[in-house]
Amino acid sequence: MNGIPMAPRLTIGVLTLNEERHIERCLRSCAFADEIVVVDSGSRDRTVALAEGLGARVFTHADWQGFGVQRTRLMEHATGDWLFFVDADEEVTTELRAEVEAFVAAGREAIGTVRWRVVAYGQELRWFLGQSEIERLFPRQKLLRYTGVVHEHAEMAEPRPPRHAFSGRLLHTSRESVGDSLGKLRQYAMLGAAKRAQAGKRGGVWRGIASGLWVFLRLYVIRLGFLGGGAGFLFCFFIALESFFRYAALHYDRDTLRADIPR
Repeated sequence: MNGIPMAPRLTIGVLTLNEERHIERCLRSCAFADEIVVVDSGSRDRTVALAEGLGARVFTHADWQGFGVQRTRLMEHATGDWLFFVDADEEVTTELRAEVEAFVAAGREAIGTVRWRVVAYGQELRWFLGQSEIERLFPRQKLLRYTGVVHEHAEMAEPRPPRHAFSGRLLHTSRESVGDSLGKLRQYAMLGAAKRAQAGKRGGVWRGIASGLWVFLRLYVIRLGFLGGGAGFLFCFFIALESFFRYAALHYDRDTLRADIPR
C-alpha cells in the first residue's frame, strides 16, 4: 500500500566450488532469506544443480582471483538491503536465524558479527572457545568491496557502522578428514604467504616455528582444544602447520607465490 515502507530484504550469499557434500544443508538453513545468491568458481560436481534446485540464484565466475574478488562479485549480484555471507560448509542455527531476522527487521545500521560452533573430523568441539568474532552481516549500501586473497577484509563506506555481536552461532564443518585438511593446508599456507609477500613481510623457518608454536598453544591450551580429544588435537595441529608453512613458503617460494590458487 502507498505510504507504507517496504520491509528490508535480506540476501544470503554463498561462495562454492565442488561443495555437493555440504550445499544442501547450508542452503536449507538459509531458506528464511528473501534471496539466496550463490557464486560458483567452476564446480565439476553437482553443486550448481543442487543450489538451483533449492531456489538459489547461481552465477559462475570460474576465473578464480581470490576470495576478496569473489565476494565482491557476489555483492554485485545481491539485491537485498542486507547481505549475510554464509560459507558452503556452514549452517545457520535456529538461534542465529531468529536473531538475524529480528535485527534486519529493526533496521538498525550495524555490522553483524558471529562465532562458530566447530565440527571437525565428525565431532563437534563443544568446549573449544572458537575464533574471534567474524563480520558477516552488512547493510548493503555501506559495503564497498572485499579485498585480500584469503582472510579477506570488508571495506565499508565512512562512517563505518558499529559492530553488533550475535549470540547465536554458525555451525561450521571445518575439516572432515585428514585428506581434506592436507588440501586446505596447502591452499591457506600458500595464499597466506602470497598475501604477506604483497605486504613486504619476511618469512623463514624460525619465524614459522615461532608462529606455529604460538598458534598451537593458543588454540590447544588457551582455547581448550585439548578437551576435544584426538579431533581437537588434529584441528589445532593443522592450523598451526598452516602458520608454519606460510612463513617457510614466504622465504623459500617468494618468487613463485601466486594469489590465484583455487579453493
